[in-house]
Amino acid sequence: MKTEEKVFVVNIVPEQTKLQEYLRYHQQVWPEVEAGFRKAGYQKITLYRYQYLVVMKIVVPVGADLQQMGKTAEGYSPRCAEWNRLMSGYQAGVPGTAQGETWVEAKPFYEFRKE
Repeated sequence: MKTEEKVFVVNIVPEQTKLQEYLRYHQQVWPEVEAGFRKAGYQKITLYRYQYLVVMKIVVPVGADLQQMGKTAEGYSPRCAEWNRLMSGYQAGVPGTAQGETWVEAKPFYEFRKE
């Protein structure tokens, strides 16, 4: 199966307490959430952080419908939808996002490869 990487960014609400809670949740992601990711077809999800900025890199099948994958993951268990609701309380859009918009895709504009 051919895969591709996609990168998304979001800010955490700029409060130290919120940030620490968010990080604690991600030390033990609920098993139902990860099972939902598997069912939806995600190959890999990696989160990076700099202060309140979170960068998420996902590896998915080429041409995957990310909205459908998200619905499949969330539909796996009521706990998945609960997780998403809970996490959204910690997230805020980066500058330039619309009101209520959180995760946005960061498009590549340069790549170096040693071939």
